[in-house]
Amino acid sequence: MAGTGEDPGRPGPPAVPSPAAAPPPAAPGPEAVALPPARPLDAIDRDILRILQTDGRASIRSVAERVHVSRANAYARINRLVEDGVIRGFGARVDHERAGQGASAYITLKIVQNSWRTVREQLQALPGATHIALVSGDFDVLLLVHTPDNRALRELVLTRIQSIPEVLSTRTLLVFEETDLGPRPDHPAELA
Repeated sequence: MAGTGEDPGRPGPPAVPSPAAAPPPAAPGPEAVALPPARPLDAIDRDILRILQTDGRASIRSVAERVHVSRANAYARINRLVEDGVIRGFGARVDHERAGQGASAYITLKIVQNSWRTVREQLQALPGATHIALVSGDFDVLLLVHTPDNRALRELVLTRIQSIPEVLSTRTLLVFEETDLGPRPDHPAELA
């Protein structure tokens, strides 16, 4: 989060590092730290989450003012949400096409039974992989990838993914257009 914008001579709660400076959240794996049991979220927690999802760069002061609590309270609540694993990290929503990743696709995979952890590790290492989900239905895994062009996408699917021994079959669904529906201020019911 950005600085508080307060007079540097005035004491206040310690600054929370900006999202840009925060390290990306660690991928879940066997070495992941066990999280404490989930605590119920109250209306203020949900409001804080909504604000940070809309603007991850909001200052502690701004968040506190918008949810009508002290800066110290807002700071403590955000830290608790991070420690509890509710907030997994801070990041930027990217326009992949403008960032040079003009080809996007959802790839469905059928995999060998009980090979999810092995396959997940290999998929996480793929360039352009942005979302991986174990799902139910006609296939086992749904993978979202962004590549510079269709040639790179073809290479990724035919050479990298289909060479994973536990992958039985794939199906590629090209994305013609996408819209990020992240939380928006005009949808107050989210996180309720």
